[in-house]
Parts: sequence; structure tokens; C-alpha cells
Amino acid sequence: MSAKFALAVALASLWAALSIWLSQGWLADLAHRWGWLFAVGAVTFIAYVPGFMNAFIVATLLNDKRPPRRALARYPGVSVLIACYNEEQNIGDTLASLAIQDYLGELDILLLNDGSTDGTVAAVRAAVAKLNFPLGRSIRIVDFPKNAGKASVLNYGLKVARHPLIVTVDGDCWLVKDSLSHIVERLMADPADTVAVAGSVLVKNSRHNWLTRAQEWDYFNGIAAVKRMQSMYHGTLVAQGAFSLYRREALESVGGWPSCVGEDIVVTWALLKAGHRVGYAEDALVFTNVPHTVRQFANQRKRWSRGLIEAFKAHGDLLRTRRLTTLFIWWNLCFLPIDLVYTFVFIPGLVLALMGDYIIAGPMTLLVLPLALLWNFFVCRLQRRMFHRQGLTVRRNIGGFVFYAFAYSLLMQPVCVWGYVDELLGLRKTWGTK
Repeated sequence: MSAKFALAVALASLWAALSIWLSQGWLADLAHRWGWLFAVGAVTFIAYVPGFMNAFIVATLLNDKRPPRRALARYPGVSVLIACYNEEQNIGDTLASLAIQDYLGELDILLLNDGSTDGTVAAVRAAVAKLNFPLGRSIRIVDFPKNAGKASVLNYGLKVARHPLIVTVDGDCWLVKDSLSHIVERLMADPADTVAVAGSVLVKNSRHNWLTRAQEWDYFNGIAAVKRMQSMYHGTLVAQGAFSLYRREALESVGGWPSCVGEDIVVTWALLKAGHRVGYAEDALVFTNVPHTVRQFANQRKRWSRGLIEAFKAHGDLLRTRRLTTLFIWWNLCFLPIDLVYTFVFIPGLVLALMGDYIIAGPMTLLVLPLALLWNFFVCRLQRRMFHRQGLTVRRNIGGFVFYAFAYSLLMQPVCVWGYVDELLGLRKTWGTK
């Protein structure tokens, strides 16, 4: 791992050095107009740092040789925690996907209804009565009279769970029939200090509109590639609440999920700070509904940005930890200036370009497009191979890719800045996607 890490850093650094050499004229032009401080800051976070990141991801994925997961002689019992709030329309599908799981161990399914104001509990009872759950599956409903927050209901579920392995699943998800088997097998195949494994979350409602089509590519290419890269160096930074597996004793040792909007990232960083490893199972698939309106999307990404700030507030000392994954903590710290520069420098630069001033965005900017397309093609090819091994097919989504590749950041990164500001100002926190 150390050798692969060093090689990836070296290749990414070479790419960054080439970028610096090629950008000398651009730097000089920017410095002449607005000074060297502005020029260096703008070019660093528009070109150098993102370029380094992308080159590092590609170099790492080319060397992805993790131990293969294998079928187990005996599958341990798993408690599945489903935290729900107003999921009347979706919870039946989630339970149906659990009913068809091919997992050979016992499953203890806890439906944690967090004070829903719709018919979520009635929908759960109707689904349980209709579905043919096999032997070894128990289903319990915990109905909280008032909304207590996701972390609170998950911690209650952790307290009353019956098994040493804990899986979290959102109430609007569909698990592929072998998802639980694959995620448990990945945990057992990974190094002994692995205490959590993130599953692969993909988009369920991708054909709803242009926004969900673009998010399909974000989940399929962007998020999946980053998690896979991080897991190579023993430190996936987010075991997301939508679908992840944890060792119960490790969760209990860090106090369970914290009460915040980014409970999944904060608890993952707590596990990393305790010296544990967090993995990723790219073939443990779950499909989830993503926001289909701009308002819902903005609220979700604001929440994710606030969760990142919460993680730094709670576990910022990870920046000083001596392990390979410390690079990714610094990497996440760079998201703040990247989003700020993109929002307040690059987007205005696009406006200037439309008016004929190419000082920030111009013909040279177009030269990065072939690289972006090559990067997406490479990651898509890896994902497509994984899909084919699962007997799945990647559907055509050219329109979604065009928006994802050329305009998605124009929407996402200003929203991220909005989330950072809300968190730093201590404004009221809401889920905001219902």
C-alpha cells in the first residue's frame, strides 16, 4: 500500500508540475490585472489542486488489487436499522428488497419510525403482511411518537439490536438481492482492523428528470470512484447512512451516531480517529431516490457541506494523524477553497468570457475537456465491468452526462458554499429534502 500510495502521489505531482509549467502565461496575465496573490490562489484551486486529485484517483484505481471477497462457511447475524421519516410511498419497496436477499445468516430488521406524520407505519405493516419473509428474518417496528432525529433513532436501534453486525439502510432504498452478502463478505476479506464498510449507493429514480439523470452520473462515476480510491488506503471517509455495515462494538466504543446533520461522516471520522479502518464494497449495490427538484437538491448538498464542517469541528485533529488517509482529510479541507474559488472566481470568469474577456475562462479552458472525458470514460469502464459481473446493464444516459460534465458544478458548488456559510454562522439545521 505504501508503494502504491507513493507512486500515485508521484504521478499526480508530475501532472501538477506540468500544469504549473503550462499555466505560466495565464498566471502572469492574472497577476498583471489583479495581483499575484489573486492569481496564485485562483489558478491553484481552479487547476492545480483538482488536477492533482483527478490524477491521483486514476493512478490509484489502476493499481486496485484488493483481496477478493469469498463466500463464507458461516454468515454472522446482522441487524438492519431502517430510520424512516414520512416514507409511506417508499418503505414497501425497501422491505421487499430485504425480503429477497440471499443472505444465509440471520437478519434482525428494525423499522425505526421517527415520528412520521404520514402512513409510514401502516405501510410497513401492510408490506410485512404481504411479503413472504423466509425463516431467520425477524421484523420489529419501533414507533417514536415525536421526531427525534436520525441519530437518536439509530442509537436506540443500536441499543436494542440483536447481532454483532449493524447495517443501516434508508427508507427509500432498493437493495440488490446479494447486497448484504457482498458487504459482509467484503468486511471479512478486508484487513482485521476494518470496522465499517460503505456500500455502493446508486440512483433509483434516475429517469425522473434532467436533475436526477445528472445525479446518476455523479453517484455512478464521481462518488463511487472517490470511495473506491479511499478504501485502497484503508480509510473511506464516509460510511453513508443510506447503506453501510458496521461492527457493533466499534460503534459503541465511539458513542454511536452523534446528533448532527452529518451523523454518518462524523461517526466515520470518529472510527478513523480511533485507529480503525473503513472499507468500501463497490459491488454491494443499493439504489436510492435522489432529489428531483433544485430546492431539494440544494438542501441535500447544503446538509452534506454542513456535515463536512461538523466533522472538522469534531475530529479536526485527524489532520495531524500519521497514516495514509490523512491526505484525504486535507483533501476534504481543500473542498472549501475549491468551492469558494469556483463560485466567486470561475463562474464570474465564464460570464466575462461570454462578454469577450478570456482572462479566467477561455480557449485554454477547453483543453481540459478531453482529459475530463478520458477520466470519466476510465471510471465508467470500471463501473460497467462491475455491473456486468452482477448481471446488470448500464442504461444510456447521454443527456445526463452532458449536463454532469459541463454544468453540474455550476449548480452544486455554489450550494456547497451556502452550506459552509450556514454552518459557520450556526444557522438552524433542517433535513430539507421531504
